[in-house]
Amino acid sequence: MGLLSLFKRKKDEEPKCSAVIVSAGLARRMGGIDKVLAPLGELPVLVHTLYAFQDCPSIQEVVVVTREDLLVEVGRICREFSFDKVRKVIVGGQERIHSVQAGLAEVDPECDLIAIHDGARPLVSQEIIRDAVTRAALTGAAAPAIPLVDTIKRIEDGQAVETVDRTALWAVQTPQVFEAGLIRAATQKALDDGELLTDDCGAVERLGMRVTLTPGSRENLKITTPLDLILGEAILQARVEGAL
Repeated sequence: MGLLSLFKRKKDEEPKCSAVIVSAGLARRMGGIDKVLAPLGELPVLVHTLYAFQDCPSIQEVVVVTREDLLVEVGRICREFSFDKVRKVIVGGQERIHSVQAGLAEVDPECDLIAIHDGARPLVSQEIIRDAVTRAALTGAAAPAIPLVDTIKRIEDGQAVETVDRTALWAVQTPQVFEAGLIRAATQKALDDGELLTDDCGAVERLGMRVTLTPGSRENLKITTPLDLILGEAILQARVEGAL
C-alpha cells in the first residue's frame, strides 16, 4: 500500500501495523552472553520486549528474527508466555539488514505500517511505540529519539580537534516505523547498493525521505554490554517502586 492510500484511510480507522523484532545479533560485547536470553529481573530480556508489543493495541502482529542456534529456544519462549501476536519466528541473516529484510518478507502483506525494533531494547514503553506508529501513519516514517547530553568531540589520530555542536544531534532509538512499501523498497535498494546499514532510518533517508522524530526515553536503553543489564535492573526496580 502506498503513502497516498495510507493517508486516505478513514480517520477512525487504525492503520494495521506489524512489528519485526530483530534478535539475531552475535552479542560480541556481552562477554559470551546471549543478550536476548540474559535474565532481566525474573525474565529473559526478549520476554520483556515481546510483552511490550504483545500488550500494545497499535501492533497487530509480530515476527521475531533470531539466530539459527536460538530458533528452538525463542520459539519455546513464545509458546510458554502465550505471545499470540507472534506469527512467526524465523532465522536472520549475516548482517542486521539481512535480518530486517527476512522479517519484512514474513509480515502480513496487507499491513500498512511496519515497526522494526531491537530485541535487546526490553524497556520500551507503550507510549513510545504508540507515538511512533501514530506519526508514521501521518508522515510515512517515524522513530523515537533523545537529545545528546554529553559533549561531543571530533577526533583525528586519537586527539580531539573539534567540539561538535550537540544541539542538532539526537540519538535515535527503536521502534522505527515506516509505511510498508517504503521500508521494503528502501531496504532492497540499500542491499542492491551494497550498503550494510545498521539503522533502518538510514535506508529511507538514502531515498530522500525525511524521518519524523518522536519522543524517546533514556529508559529505552539497548542491552549491549553487561553494564546495560545492571542499568536495566535498576530501571525495572524503580518502576516497581513507582520512582519512574
